[in-house]
Amino acid sequence: MTPTPSRDPNLEIVEDVLELPSPWPMHHGGSLERARVAYRIEGPPGAPVVAAIGGISGHRVVCAGESGAWWSALVGDGLGADRRRYRILGIDYLGGSGESSAPAPGAPFPSVSAYDQAEAIAAILKARGLRALHAILGASYGGQVALAFAARHPDRVGRLVVVSAADRTQPLATARRCVQRQIVREALARGDGPAGLKLARALAMTTYRSAREFEERFGGPPTFEHGRFVFPVERYLFARGDDYVRRYRAESFLALSESIDLFQIDPATVRVPATLIAVHEDQLVPIADLRALAARLGGPSRLVAVNSLYGHDAFLKESEMLNPIVAAALADGVAT
Repeated sequence: MTPTPSRDPNLEIVEDVLELPSPWPMHHGGSLERARVAYRIEGPPGAPVVAAIGGISGHRVVCAGESGAWWSALVGDGLGADRRRYRILGIDYLGGSGESSAPAPGAPFPSVSAYDQAEAIAAILKARGLRALHAILGASYGGQVALAFAARHPDRVGRLVVVSAADRTQPLATARRCVQRQIVREALARGDGPAGLKLARALAMTTYRSAREFEERFGGPPTFEHGRFVFPVERYLFARGDDYVRRYRAESFLALSESIDLFQIDPATVRVPATLIAVHEDQLVPIADLRALAARLGGPSRLVAVNSLYGHDAFLKESEMLNPIVAAALADGVAT
């Protein structure tokens, strides 16, 4: 492994696939043979390291300005997680659609936990000779991973910034994801996993955003095409489904969607200073769950509640609103 050349002499990019000790035990049972985790670190050499991890569609290319980067709203030069100040660590999730170990079509794969992702990050730190992370910035599933890491390795992370994630999943959110997963399973059984993944992603999109956004964007009348009515919102949903199928695998969706719903942690075991960011319009992680988490955390914490048209997807969209909160939390430990 060698650093990737950069036009900026103050920027070093390191990208690698780490071979994990074999067999690699999994939190819910079973193990992986020849397990691997792909990661990327970019920023000034020697700067503090911030792990930036997000939803199950996130991957190791994080920073704004990089080809394929997924978190350009909050991570990058001059943003809340500033690549000019920190080295940014991104990973491909175990079980996901990147270069880390993942389920193969038709082959068994153990259930994946946020704790497994946390242990993979710990292995990366060890391999890179890094004593500790300055912080973990985690949103959605990444927030669960951040909490799991802090519980397991409190001496290896200085602070947490958790966006739209709690200590357990909301049963109604689990209900919605159960339906999505069953759609994918039935499609796989028919030999057409991509068709099921398209429908599951379309359904998922109805939970990521707010009712107000859908009303403002898709409140117009349907058109009559090819013998039926076509609604504006269905064009959007199925276009998002088609796009998702081009980039992700059905088997990986099943593994990581289930991982979200399996997550549960005792907040008292998390003693690392934490800033929690909740979105009033979030359908999947209600603000009441974040309030309950903040009240029970074992270390200092602060809850910041915001309003966003984008609901659960606010962490991907609300750059102007969230960047100052994230920057303060990363600098001071708990945003004020």
